[in-house]
Amino acid sequence: MSYIFLSIFVISAVIHLYASLKSNKKLRAVTKPWLLLALVGYYCCMVENPLCIVIAALLTSWLGDVLLIPKGTKWFTAGGISFMASHVCFIIAYSRFVDFSVIPLWAIILCAVVYFTASVLVFRGLKSSLPKALFYPMFFYLLCNGTMNCFALYQLLTEVSCASVVTFIGAVLFFISDSTLFYVRFKKDTIFKTHFVVMLTYIVAEFLIVYGFILHAVM
Repeated sequence: MSYIFLSIFVISAVIHLYASLKSNKKLRAVTKPWLLLALVGYYCCMVENPLCIVIAALLTSWLGDVLLIPKGTKWFTAGGISFMASHVCFIIAYSRFVDFSVIPLWAIILCAVVYFTASVLVFRGLKSSLPKALFYPMFFYLLCNGTMNCFALYQLLTEVSCASVVTFIGAVLFFISDSTLFYVRFKKDTIFKTHFVVMLTYIVAEFLIVYGFILHAVM
């Protein structure tokens, strides 16, 4: 059964990326909802005791995907809130494998500073293009993504393993995807003209994060 869900995910991903490259909005809207639903099914089939918090993270990501399909600030905001909830769920899930007693304090602080600085730089380039009402909420959202990345790194620093490495790479790609999305949506003179890079990094990110949790479960 896991191979069926994985096949659905791969097929949906390939079609969706093609639609993103060609800016085919209808095809993107049809294929997008299948991505995370297939990943939920894949995760549940691959793990004997799937974590409810991981499922919650994937389902809130799925809801965010669906809410971002329509155009408009209200839909964009609702989608952002749903993805923020997803990041919180992922942070809780990572926390299960984090032991701060074995992580140097300087590493904890440095990680936080790096992601805060990265968020500032992303929004420095967006400042002139963003509606004022969205600037701080979106900045806070990216900080939540950065915090999720920090906990993925803390998990890796707690125990260096293939599962932790895969999860952290996925988290980094999620940060890149969100940063790129903001430029695609709001900065028209950017090199990113379509959602292809946004969705490529997002799809790979979600898969790697899920696969990391699968590896953790079978270790």
